[in-house]
Amino acid sequence: MIKLSSFLMLFLCTSVLQAQTKKGDVLIKNGTVITITDGTLENTDVLVRNGKIDRIGKNLKTPNGVEEVDATGKFVMPGIIDAHSHIAGTSINEGTSQVTAEVSMEDVVDPLDVGIYRALAGGVTSIHLMHGSANVIGGQNETLKLRWGSTNPEDLRFEGAPRTIKFALGENPTRGGRSRGIQPQSRMGVEAMLRNTFNDAIKYRDAWNAYRSNKSSRKVAPEYSLRMETMVDILEGEVLVHCHSYRADEIYMLMKVFSDFGIEKLTFQHANEAYKVAPELAEFGASASVFSDWWAYKLEVYYSTAYNAAILTENGVTTSINSDSGELIRHLFHEAAKTQKYGDLSDNEALALITLNPAKQLGIDNRVGSLEKGKDADIAIFDNHPLSIYAVPQMTFVDGVKYFDIENDVADQRIYIDPESTVEDVQILYSNDHDRCMEGANVVNFTDLFNNK
Repeated sequence: MIKLSSFLMLFLCTSVLQAQTKKGDVLIKNGTVITITDGTLENTDVLVRNGKIDRIGKNLKTPNGVEEVDATGKFVMPGIIDAHSHIAGTSINEGTSQVTAEVSMEDVVDPLDVGIYRALAGGVTSIHLMHGSANVIGGQNETLKLRWGSTNPEDLRFEGAPRTIKFALGENPTRGGRSRGIQPQSRMGVEAMLRNTFNDAIKYRDAWNAYRSNKSSRKVAPEYSLRMETMVDILEGEVLVHCHSYRADEIYMLMKVFSDFGIEKLTFQHANEAYKVAPELAEFGASASVFSDWWAYKLEVYYSTAYNAAILTENGVTTSINSDSGELIRHLFHEAAKTQKYGDLSDNEALALITLNPAKQLGIDNRVGSLEKGKDADIAIFDNHPLSIYAVPQMTFVDGVKYFDIENDVADQRIYIDPESTVEDVQILYSNDHDRCMEGANVVNFTDLFNNK
């Protein structure tokens, strides 16, 4: 029996050790270090020990056994964070209902997606893998670290990151509702469904609270619902809401709904018309994760402006710039730079849009988003200033481990695929490189429908 117990303990310890992700040691020497929170430091070193930033200073000595990287003439910044991404996901929408809070993207993480490596090549170290926008209340999202090379989806999870969930307003859920013959089918119906679902969650919570406080031996538990459990967690602030949105009237509507139900944590995704209600967003304490200049691809995004991010920032709204694209994610630093042309943001304000601000929106800013002692060593190195049109990422580190190095970049980084094999059907542009928010939603194309009549 003792031998069996010892064996089980050894097995469990071994399993835990195997489950731990790699942590690196490195000394980055003589770079221009863009800290985001403590200015820009010239000719400065960054020492990383066991995946954490140990020291930032000048003329640091290289400890025994620690790799040294010469960053002379280069720029060292926090790893880029994409607050809205669909790479590394194999299923985006659960379209059977307008409320699917019970499903989660953590179940469909694909560690073999080559988009992970391509994102690393753009200096990206963390992403927010989001459910699609076919539902008013969609599934739960997953925050990931881009630890390329592992075949275990668990290795990509950002340990300890808060739970988040996807909501959606406007054309996407209403178009899906009409095509599937389910409610809601109008913008008014979206608000009604939100209020009805939160009221149902309150009744569910009250029923369980009454059950737990009932001392009777004959008490009967209410029916368990993972959907309602998640909704209750939203009400209690344990799940952060990220809501697909475009129009100012709907953005304002959701803030009113959340105020009525006492929900404080809210980030609007896309939010093309957020500039129209920027003071109201700031007063509520809501955040916005926007495009730099991507619009006019459907009716509800025509009234947009490239000044959106700058207007929001000037009004005190925590703002980030995201990709929602497997292609755009590779040069988010260029997207951030556009805010200097459209809005005159400072270098630090512009870079915060793709580092510290998305970290705040995801609740991980205590770990990433800036270069500070004690934070995770998620670092990107550029040959020019990252806001320069000439900037090219050179190296990308996650937890101090180098996952991208332009000097050792081979022709094909797909796992278990022969780069020399013959490819018969070549596509220059892949559908997965762009907006996947309605992927798998089975939405009827009304043009085709009418043409077939």
